[in-house]
Amino acid sequence: MNKDGDIIIIEDDSDDRELLIHIFEELGKEHGYENRLVLIEEAEDLIDFLKSDEANPFIIISDINMPKVNGFDLRNLIFSDAELRRKAIPFIFLTTARNNEKFLQRAYELSIQGYFVKPISYPAYKKLINDIITYWKNAQIL
Repeated sequence: MNKDGDIIIIEDDSDDRELLIHIFEELGKEHGYENRLVLIEEAEDLIDFLKSDEANPFIIISDINMPKVNGFDLRNLIFSDAELRRKAIPFIFLTTARNNEKFLQRAYELSIQGYFVKPISYPAYKKLINDIITYWKNAQIL
């Protein structure tokens, strides 16, 4: 895992993408994160990106509720591809699905590395993103 690699966000909502761009810009300045932020609007585009020479993944943060390929199906696509599974890219869900036990159970059955609910307030959202990135930057992973 390249801790200075791409932070890949799969998010279909343009307002959420803009908010995350702003959060990551602030966190980069405050904490010296130099990771490239890669925003992918259509989940089905992720596989091609990950297999391209351009990709240098550090972590994948994905929404669950997306129109064509939902987050669960996306995780299945990655996990069922031997080449991508071998890369062991941390895969995290960031969703609005609060208190949804079925979603949570299904997510962990897919061997995800985290399930987080999008906070309502900007400061809480920023703190959550910082906590996620800090955790993975400090994790000892092969």
